[in-house]
Order: sequence, then C-alpha cells, then structure tokens
Amino acid sequence: MNVYEVITNRIITSLEAGTVPWRTPWTTSTPINMVSKKAYRGVNVFLLGCSGYSSNLWLSFKQAKDKGGCVRKGEHYTPVFFSGFYVKDRVTKKIRFAGKNEPGAFFMSKFFQVFNVTQCDGIEVPVGDAAKTEFEQNQACENVVSSWMGCPDIEHGGIRACYIPSQDKIQMPEKVAFTTPAEYYSTLFHEMTHSTGASKRLDRKGITDTIMFGSHNYSFEELVAECGAAFLCGRTGILNQTIDNSAAYIASWISKLKSDPKWVIDAAGQASKAADMIMGAAEATPEKEEE
Repeated sequence: MNVYEVITNRIITSLEAGTVPWRTPWTTSTPINMVSKKAYRGVNVFLLGCSGYSSNLWLSFKQAKDKGGCVRKGEHYTPVFFSGFYVKDRVTKKIRFAGKNEPGAFFMSKFFQVFNVTQCDGIEVPVGDAAKTEFEQNQACENVVSSWMGCPDIEHGGIRACYIPSQDKIQMPEKVAFTTPAEYYSTLFHEMTHSTGASKRLDRKGITDTIMFGSHNYSFEELVAECGAAFLCGRTGILNQTIDNSAAYIASWISKLKSDPKWVIDAAGQASKAADMIMGAAEATPEKEEE
C-alpha cells in the first residue's frame, strides 16, 4: 500500500469502530513528540488523537530506546504522515529532510511508525496538567445511573466513549475531560442506551449482530441511542448535547428517512423501551391517540 492508503485505512478502521476522529465532545491535549516537544499537525492529530491512549506523548522505536526504555513486545504502532522535500545522501544513501531549493531535493510523502509513551517500559511518564480537577455533579443524572440495577460496569479513562458488547462494559473518558457536565451525562446516556440492546436485555440487532459502519442496522442503532439519550436528558432536566457530535450519521439518517418515514418512529419506540429499562419502569405506558 502507498502512504495514502495506509493513512486512509487507519481512518476507516477508526470509523468502523464507531470513533469519529474529528468529532468528540471531550477535550484532549494535542499530540506531541516526547523528544522534539513539537506538536503533530494535520491528519496526524486525528490519527494519534483517536487511538485511545491516555497520554498525548509519542515517540519512535529508536527514540524510546535512546531514552533508556523500550516498546513493549506485542504493541502496535500508529502511523504518522509527513510530506516534504528530501535528499538522498551520497555517502550513507539515507534519505533526509531537505530545503526546497537544496540540490537534488525531491518531494515525497512518507509515513513513520510511532508509539504512545504508555506502550513503553522504562520511560517516566510526566504528570499531565492537573488544573482541571473538579466536576459539577448532577444529582438527578447520578440517580438515573446508580438506580439502574442492570447497568453494565462503567469504566473511566482514555479518550473513547463506547459500549463494548463482548465485555458488557461502558467505557468513558474521565468526567473532567468533558467541556460541560451536560456533555458528559448525555454521552453516558447515549452509551447506556446502546447497552440495553444486549441479548440479555432488549436484544437489538444493532448490538447483538455483527454490523458494518454505515449499514442500516448500524445507523438505526445510533438513532436509537440518540433518541434514548434525548429521553433521559429530558427526564433529568439537562440538554441533550450528543446530536451535534453525530454529523457522521446525519447523511445516512436523511437517506433512510426519505425512503422509510416509519424508520424514526420505530427508532423512537425502541429508545422509549431502553429509557424505561434504565429508569426502572416495569413497562412502557402506551400513548393514546388524540381524539
């Protein structure tokens, strides 16, 4: 594969895993090289930022070795992309960066292999910025989370928000990483709604079956989760702020809604069942027709 295929495939893999690299409601530090202290730019911010590691510090295999550490066996690299002018040294035959007007310079795109500092042993990880340490807890939302007896384990850490069906676990970034408490709770409610689709709960195909990113079941399940989050946010008195972070699904939703107007009604119905399960309602109360 050429360099563009490597980078594009990495982005596609992230999207297929449900992570939209450029659309997250929580804050993350800009990825930087641990040795040069330079911030990565362009597509590299997305490639490194969506990889799920808690640190924003990256380094190459050689840099890790030069610092007296090593990359742990079995760890996988993350590609970073560079393009610019290079020259080939006549003696060593190695290619190095060069100025545009340097004799023999040619333009080339390359990708390099880097590792997060948390993938390494023997390297001290600097303590991050601890300025933001407080989180304004919403008691109504906390009551919803704590009162659901069948709630999966909720773990905090890293930069991904997701429900993992194989482990029946909800993964969330740290609370203080979110811009506002409402964004934290609406994101958590989104993932809690996903978790109701497990086979031992409401058994939705979008969770129990193997599905592809952008497929009918995938888009439907995302709409169910958005609606479920909206219902739970409404019941707890906070704004639902996840829909603005779902731009990747909007085009698919529009297409489905144009071809099947009943689609959103079915999704809202499934979301109501999910919200009722989370809130502890024994059964959904059917809506009456207006006379």
